[in-house]
Amino acid sequence: MARRGAGTLVLLLEAPVPDALPDLLRADGVLFDLDGVLTPTAEVHMRAWKVVFDEVFERWGLTPSYTDADYFDYVDGKKRYDGVASLLHSRNVEVPWGEVDDPPEAETICGIGNRKNAAFAASLRAEGIAPFPGSLALVEKLAAAGVPIGVVSSSKNAEEVLAAAGIRSFFPVVVDGVVAEREGLASKPAADMFRAGADALGVDPATSVAVEDATSGAASAAAAGFATVVGVDRGTGADALRAAGATVVVTDLDAFLSPSDSSAENPNDSDSEETA
Repeated sequence: MARRGAGTLVLLLEAPVPDALPDLLRADGVLFDLDGVLTPTAEVHMRAWKVVFDEVFERWGLTPSYTDADYFDYVDGKKRYDGVASLLHSRNVEVPWGEVDDPPEAETICGIGNRKNAAFAASLRAEGIAPFPGSLALVEKLAAAGVPIGVVSSSKNAEEVLAAAGIRSFFPVVVDGVVAEREGLASKPAADMFRAGADALGVDPATSVAVEDATSGAASAAAAGFATVVGVDRGTGADALRAAGATVVVTDLDAFLSPSDSSAENPNDSDSEETA
């Protein structure tokens, strides 16, 4: 906004200038994180972790208490067991790693992780899941344009979540926690998972796009050589995402839709809002 006063043009900066958005249709490929980017399962994960860690912290007398900030700092975006180990390390607690088939009641890293997974799976099956509308519309747009797309998720539940959300068929490539364990890929923020996703999709990270909502994921994509990393701020914070490697930050992927995309998505809804 500009205002003239006493013959002088005064610029009033009332809001930050928004990031210039890349044209995803011109990318060699686009790799999406899953939880918090395509589906609102990040909230389900957060609730499941809170139930488990609140119980563990109380029983073991750990302080300070577990908070949402702990989720974003130590757990979000990491493979399940790495997240458990990272959080407990923040409280100077070391327990045996255990085995991946440890029962949920086992007092091991794997046991605690499996306890959380049981809580997550029960919630997913009871409540179901649907993709974010803006994310679904963008995926449909990219698929229709022939842009190669895939999923890179630390979760071992990725296949189940994609199927439950009805979007599995869009993604010929899914690099998830199961693949990472089988192929010995290091957890985000290491570059391994996004690099593997680019290789599987047959695209060059330097001319492709990664989409992430977690700082560990943004750092992973940047380390893998993605010149464009879209951060989706659903609670992590724009500054934190940029510091981790995001080159542009949006609050929802509908930012990449045009008014014509919105009209095509809602042909009978003349009152629907247009997206920029």
